[in-house]
Amino acid sequence: MSLERTQLRLGFIALNDCAPLVVAREKGFFEAEGLSVDLSREASWANIRDKVAMGALDGAHMLAPMPLAVRLGVCGEPARMIAPMSLNLNGSAITVSTALADAMRIADAQGMTVRPRTARPLTKVVAERKAQGLPLLTFAVVFPFSVHNYELRYWLAEAGLDPDRDLRIVVTPPARMAARLAAGDIDGFCVGAPWNALAVADGYGEIMVYAAELWGVGPDKVFGLTEGFAERHPLTVSATLRALIRAAAWSDEPGNRAELAAILAHSRYVDAPEEVIARSLTGAPPYALGEPGPDHQDYIIYHRYAASFPWRSHAVWFMTQMLRWGQIGPEADIAGTAEAVYRPDLFRAAAAELGAPAPLVDEKVEGLHASPWTLDEATAPIPMAPDLFFDGGRFDAAQPERYAAGFAIGRMRS
Repeated sequence: MSLERTQLRLGFIALNDCAPLVVAREKGFFEAEGLSVDLSREASWANIRDKVAMGALDGAHMLAPMPLAVRLGVCGEPARMIAPMSLNLNGSAITVSTALADAMRIADAQGMTVRPRTARPLTKVVAERKAQGLPLLTFAVVFPFSVHNYELRYWLAEAGLDPDRDLRIVVTPPARMAARLAAGDIDGFCVGAPWNALAVADGYGEIMVYAAELWGVGPDKVFGLTEGFAERHPLTVSATLRALIRAAAWSDEPGNRAELAAILAHSRYVDAPEEVIARSLTGAPPYALGEPGPDHQDYIIYHRYAASFPWRSHAVWFMTQMLRWGQIGPEADIAGTAEAVYRPDLFRAAAAELGAPAPLVDEKVEGLHASPWTLDEATAPIPMAPDLFFDGGRFDAAQPERYAAGFAIGRMRS
């Protein structure tokens, strides 16, 4: 049966987690599905949102909370966006300037030796600055509705810092983060690879904690498009998903990671030094110059551990963070929005056509597993990774309001 559309324009931001789209084009997976795809590098996440909503892009590499926020009407003009596939787990990190890292060591030398590193040394610096009447420290995130915003806030609040009162949080495009840190415009940031590694490589940044340490397999980006496009072009969407699933699997093979770094480094894509891009892909990326992290492949995950599956429990978790920080109110239909936006049905259909395993359930409890485990509720057993939160918390999507209200620091509306 012929595809409704064979020519597509898909957007992306210069980050390592755009890999499934880039690989699908560069390694011929789109072409094998009868698709001719033009990839458009965009300057900001707002551009991605608006161009997908208005049809200037047929789909895009997208922040996982974005289609949820757009659907809820709290992020730009409301639109019926969907996310039929996750593009990666992990991939981001929280980085501070070397000057701030030094101040944290002076304030709490012992705390700075602990891994995963908490924000408790930063708490002491903030208190000292407040006593001296100094300006608030400024941290940057890529977008208000992003895992990066929620990771940073989670990390800060766990140590007793109020992100809205004890610091300033500003928005900066990913590729501008390292330059702004070097210029002293910001004191820290949370962003996806490779921009943390670039700050470390250039000697003006130090990574405090990787996403893989905050939540063993936390979601990050999705493939997003409008519901209307999917309804008008079901065969095209299925072909696109098949190509992206194959590309994600290729990207996750250890033997392909060095080639992946070379592909992403091209000026058309991430446009950063190949050796910097490779640091989150091929082994033990450093926290700081001379301080490597643990050697494993889970700093960014594209396919393993059902990474491509659009878990509705992930969607609900994002909305609990929106609720916690006052971005949405208690009137928001969390369960209904998760069901409307995250589309495991579309993913399962595409995976079945490839003969690839897929979960048979839409949700799972997060934070239960300290060691590798197996998801048996799938078309074939799927090996899964430890999924602990760094603070020992657990998340059950069946009780989102209770979960969001369970934190000591937040901005929940009455």
